[in-house]
Amino acid sequence: MRGLVRNGVAGLVTLCLTLVGVGELLAQDVIPARENVRPPKAEYSPYVDDHFPIRVFFGDTHLHTSWSTDVGMVGATLGPDVAYRVSRGEEVTSHLGWRVKLVRPLDFLVVADHAENLGLADFIRRSDPILLANETGKRWHDMSKSGNGYEAFIEWIRAGAVDMINEPRMTQSVWAKVVENADRYYQPGVFTTFHGFEWTSHPGGNNMHRVVIFRDAGDRTSQILPYSQYNSPDAEDLWAYMEGYEQQTGGRVLSIPHNGNLSNGLMFDVETYSGQPLTEAYARTRMRFEPIVEVTQQKGDGEAHPLLSPDDEFADFETMDVGNIDGSMAKTPDMLPKEYARSALLEGLRLGRRLGANPYKFGMIGSTDNHTALPTSREENNFSKAHIVEPSADRAEHVLIQGAVPELSIFEVDVGASGLAAVWARENTREAIWDAMARKEVYATTGTRLTVRVFAGWDFEEDEVQRPDFAREGYRRGVPMGGDLSDAPRGEAPKFMIRALRDPDGANLDRVQVIKGWLDAGGETHERIYDVAVSDGRTIGSDGRARTPVGSTVDVEDASYTNTIGEPLMAAFWEDPDFDPNQSAFYYVRVIEIPTPRWTAYDAKFFNVDMPEGTAMQLQDRAYTSPIWYTPGM
Repeated sequence: MRGLVRNGVAGLVTLCLTLVGVGELLAQDVIPARENVRPPKAEYSPYVDDHFPIRVFFGDTHLHTSWSTDVGMVGATLGPDVAYRVSRGEEVTSHLGWRVKLVRPLDFLVVADHAENLGLADFIRRSDPILLANETGKRWHDMSKSGNGYEAFIEWIRAGAVDMINEPRMTQSVWAKVVENADRYYQPGVFTTFHGFEWTSHPGGNNMHRVVIFRDAGDRTSQILPYSQYNSPDAEDLWAYMEGYEQQTGGRVLSIPHNGNLSNGLMFDVETYSGQPLTEAYARTRMRFEPIVEVTQQKGDGEAHPLLSPDDEFADFETMDVGNIDGSMAKTPDMLPKEYARSALLEGLRLGRRLGANPYKFGMIGSTDNHTALPTSREENNFSKAHIVEPSADRAEHVLIQGAVPELSIFEVDVGASGLAAVWARENTREAIWDAMARKEVYATTGTRLTVRVFAGWDFEEDEVQRPDFAREGYRRGVPMGGDLSDAPRGEAPKFMIRALRDPDGANLDRVQVIKGWLDAGGETHERIYDVAVSDGRTIGSDGRARTPVGSTVDVEDASYTNTIGEPLMAAFWEDPDFDPNQSAFYYVRVIEIPTPRWTAYDAKFFNVDMPEGTAMQLQDRAYTSPIWYTPGM
């Protein structure tokens, strides 16, 4: 044994001497240093020149806390700290004392409290001297402290677009805290936070709301203050404010409209807010500052409407269409085309031809619009829109928003659990995620975390969708969601490579669809749905549709389902069989899950209660990608 040790020591000494000798030779340039050795032609690593997005990140761009006056004044207490903590994966306690945790942390978050009297409830809670020095502020403070906070809230609501406090020092104080909070919780590469707020214009009770999101840190965003409907109810004035911010600070900012379904025809109108015809300048400005739209959230899904798309059996999803946002005006059929994303995308093609620019060339995301500080978007974990309708035995019967006309009220039972924003980016940073939103490489989900990717090009082959590097080829020879094609090669039609993967904690997939819209030579718009992949061996007919439903494994009473139907992964190659190179068109992908229990089924089981008659008890969650546009001669 000692001999082995001695031999080992001798060998080690020899090795050390050899390494010393090599070091001397290296120093004398007898042996070239490794860093100077280069292969003659290509890099061995195939990834060194990859700079395209490689990951999908999920987040909520629209979460409210008690700093939003519409809930803070009526009892909400959970502030921005809770919102950030639960979003990054921590367990928190809800208003009613429930323990709350997300299935997995979010990757990014925008705390988007309303700009109108931002933080008023927090000022009241702290008896802030600035508030107490203001006549209206002190009256509302005293009413709230004496137990009459709801009466103060009613005064605030009735004031509408009039700022009864009008105290710039309050705005400056609370915005400084908003900026500080977002920067404090920002962890580049791990958890991204954005500075933002909601501009809450609703003239005549018609929803025109936008969430404003900055790309920048506090050194720039602290130079301005939030813009509210007290400044103006006109989106063009909001865009002017945003342009002023960029010119003043060198920063970047975008805004995201939501709830067109509650706008009574204003969100995607064919004239401006002031009643003027749309112009090319208007179209370009709108798309500069509003590249994406929130098409799904708690207050209804806004992708399509069954009356507008009667051949689409999946169009009637979480539909809320009885009136405007405050229930003061009923909906009429002529309003619908100016409220839903698909019809707006179609109208955009027509306007683009007439104006020379398309004002509705937007991508699509989802988010929650929860006013609870809790970004819960899944059916089995639904803490709902506001603290007054957190999980309870009777919450389904509550009126969430009391309409001026009872039939136009929004009932909690009709409110969904949606949604999330999915973003393709290379890293989890403000810059990378914001840039993905700006270029529209994003998609919406109705609450689950499906992974969806699509590329369109002219020379893809059918088997390439199965390539392990299909994304590299997709970027090299085509465009991703949010991109543009033009000038079709002679005899060629757009070819699409699509992949979809289920949420690892969710349901299998029913089908993958391509939604096409186009503009004919006579200026008329058309739409068509193509099933491009279906599960369980079903067939797609010559009309491009699979008419056999996937079925259902949902046990409503048990609030359960199984993944014994559907597929966990779907891939599709599709070439447009009806392509006309002279017609403008858009294409987006819709991925639909198998049926699962709705939140109402989970509530019925948990609380052992019956839901109101006619309540939906199951649904099919889905994802909508941003479109890819084709423009002749672009």
